[in-house]
Amino acid sequence: MIDTAAGKDTHVSKDQSVPDTEAAAARRLAEALDASAIDALLADAKAAGTPIDGADGLLNLMTKAVLERALQAEMTHHLGYERDDPAGRGSGNSRNGSGPKTVSTTNGPVTISVPRDRNGEFEPKIVPKRARRVGQIDEIALSCYARGMSTRDIEAHLLEVYGINASRELISNITDVVTDEIEIWRNRPVDEVYPIVYIDGIRIKVRDKGAVTIKVAHLVIGVDVDGRKHALGCWIAEAEGAKFWHSVLTQLRNRGLRDILIACCDGLTGLPEAITGVFPDTVVQTCVVHVIRNAMRFVSYQDRKTIAKSMRAIYTAPTVEAAELALKDLDTEWGRQYPGVIDVWRRAWNDFIPFLDYPPELRRVVYTTNAIESINFQLRKITKTRGHFPSDEAAMKLIYLGLRNISSKRGGESGTGTWGWKTALNTLVVLFPGRLPL
Repeated sequence: MIDTAAGKDTHVSKDQSVPDTEAAAARRLAEALDASAIDALLADAKAAGTPIDGADGLLNLMTKAVLERALQAEMTHHLGYERDDPAGRGSGNSRNGSGPKTVSTTNGPVTISVPRDRNGEFEPKIVPKRARRVGQIDEIALSCYARGMSTRDIEAHLLEVYGINASRELISNITDVVTDEIEIWRNRPVDEVYPIVYIDGIRIKVRDKGAVTIKVAHLVIGVDVDGRKHALGCWIAEAEGAKFWHSVLTQLRNRGLRDILIACCDGLTGLPEAITGVFPDTVVQTCVVHVIRNAMRFVSYQDRKTIAKSMRAIYTAPTVEAAELALKDLDTEWGRQYPGVIDVWRRAWNDFIPFLDYPPELRRVVYTTNAIESINFQLRKITKTRGHFPSDEAAMKLIYLGLRNISSKRGGESGTGTWGWKTALNTLVVLFPGRLPL
């Protein structure tokens, strides 16, 4: 209508009524959650001797009431008329009582009455048929599993904290929901170019053909042009070699990878040959920290600091020639007492010296696989709780959930950053002209 005093049209459109309805709903919800209403509810619960939580607690009673009311609302929507409404006569379908059902919630088990219709066509959404869990129960089980808890531990945890009887088989089935997700992850497209790729692995015990064997879960981490690290894939194998690595790298190429500038790895049999075979322009760089660590295995404790200082002169040398002189000095001083140290450096030399061609800002990025080792360290924490895995698939499931959990803490889906990346990227543009996407 028209407000003649103000001279303005005060007609309320249909669209305007939606916010009004939402405002009214919000107002009613606020009234229901008002402190005085909650105080009265708590006082009644105390007078009736009803605890706040637990299987017979106030929270469970409220959960039961809300679920049952929601199911009745769903039934009304399904039939198209309210209970006892004459409009339902002759409709061809009607309510047909209800049946009990116990579901697990984060407040504990709740027994509810699920309405039925005479034609058996009602499919509830809030508590679907055959569903026995509502809320975050599945997410809790997955989260515990991803942090290394065994199915036995999760079973005990759910019973102790939530009063939920969940068998180990049920928990295993819950974690199996990521199987399809794993396949999508393992076959997803990757970027065409990764300036740096780190490759390393962790040892795991897996039952294979009736015997427990040692296998290695090889993890490949790619640093994209924005400096973000991404887990490109994980491959579990009992033995490694050029053929295995050629298959891994071919899979990455088939998923869209066209070029790697620097591949940083350590002593993986057949990997350097496979990299140059699939990506001939890639520079293979050994992990300097691995070389130092391997060399230190031959050194007595009292000489460690002195030899570490001598080795530092090798990997901080400005040129290859200077590094060779530093290695010669190390050999002269310690070679007779610790020949194993010199042997480690000699065997790694050809894959180490490309590192010396890089300026300091790039050396800081590629001198170690620590970026991947930090992830491996966290994966070892969750895999060591298992004596062994029943299969490769079970091992992959836990590793994937662990990676997903690490990613959510360390930068999300976009990956984790690389310190000093902008400076390193400018250096890469100069060292590898025309190979980085613009």
